[in-house]
Amino acid sequence: MIWQYAIEGPWIVFAAYWLLSALKTNRTVRRESFAARYSVTFLEVLGFTLLFSDNARIGVLGHRVFPRTYALWIAGVVFTWIGIAIALWARWHLGQYWSGRVTLKEDHKLIRTGPYAHLRHPIYTGLDLAAIGGALAIDRWQCVAGLGVIIFGFVIKAKREESMLSTQFGESFEEHRRHTGFLFPKF
Repeated sequence: MIWQYAIEGPWIVFAAYWLLSALKTNRTVRRESFAARYSVTFLEVLGFTLLFSDNARIGVLGHRVFPRTYALWIAGVVFTWIGIAIALWARWHLGQYWSGRVTLKEDHKLIRTGPYAHLRHPIYTGLDLAAIGGALAIDRWQCVAGLGVIIFGFVIKAKREESMLSTQFGESFEEHRRHTGFLFPKF
């Protein structure tokens, strides 16, 4: 039961910060289509349901991936907290330009500070790392399936963001792309 709090706690902190900080964003001037938005939202909901739901333990999905060890659980908790910290750090740097969907905000600027100095999508990197942590701590095949769906959804969303940013910022974004990693840092 304690693993549940150790894994769910950072996600609760993440959700609370996300909700509060969403109140301080600029007006949206361009956004992705409804279908594009909700196709990725469907993937993310499916992925996180597989990751965290006790009801998804059907057949092989309910079996453990690794032999149960305390070290594996600790690694999962640490990855979860570090991943959430990266996502929060990145969200803080985006500030008023953040949106839950692929958008451009009024007076949008290309952010290149904090984690954006090394990554183009540090929020997704952080959330993927936190999901990896959850998968390690919970240790079920359903978590592996969920993790795959989560990462796939974030890759689709990140590519859509890059298309929009490339159109908006042109050569400035291309230069940023050359010096930063997609989901893994580039130093």
